[in-house]
Amino acid sequence: MNGKTVKAMFFNASPRKNWNTAKMLESAAEGAREAGAETEIVNLYDFPFAGCKSCFACKLKNAKTNGVCALRDNLRPILERARQADVLVLGSPVFFHYPTGVYRAFLERLAFPVYSYHYENGQPLVCRDKVIETANIFTMNCPKDMMERWNYPTFLQANTETLATVFGASETLYACNTYQFTDYSRYDITLFSEEEKRAYRDAHFADDLAAARALGQRLADRASRA
Repeated sequence: MNGKTVKAMFFNASPRKNWNTAKMLESAAEGAREAGAETEIVNLYDFPFAGCKSCFACKLKNAKTNGVCALRDNLRPILERARQADVLVLGSPVFFHYPTGVYRAFLERLAFPVYSYHYENGQPLVCRDKVIETANIFTMNCPKDMMERWNYPTFLQANTETLATVFGASETLYACNTYQFTDYSRYDITLFSEEEKRAYRDAHFADDLAAARALGQRLADRASRA
């Protein structure tokens, strides 16, 4: 770590605290710790908050918000810690082609105060003093071919591009064809076969977790060398 303590935060935008998205984030955090980072996992559904209020307090001339949303609610302390972090990883399941509403509300509150309408040479003068390594982890029930057929990468990558524009670096990790229920027999579902789902999970989810772990290691390592 070259004497630098890297702080990495992981945000779970799933209502479940011990399912696919949460496990991917936990694995990414483990990788970051292996690279020497201090880590924190935040379950966003634990904190009632709304998205951007469009007050533009963060865009006032001589604003004192310092890149943190001016709204004072349950999310404010989390955003203040995120402002000091070196690595930010957001995780969300995909609901109707998009991340959860909680994910979007958090992204607005996290990124918009850092983004600037003041451009020079075609680039915004963002309110940060360093590149922050960021990533999105998206989990989804649909298989990879269905994801691509439904243009999920187009919808989802826009969020990663936002993070890259605002924080200076970002990447995306997908986990497809996830196991959605603990007992498929309880639900009215014919689109997927429980047996096939279980077989795919048993064969591939460990690889997804390993990819998340490598992601955490990679981001923390890059942050340590910045």
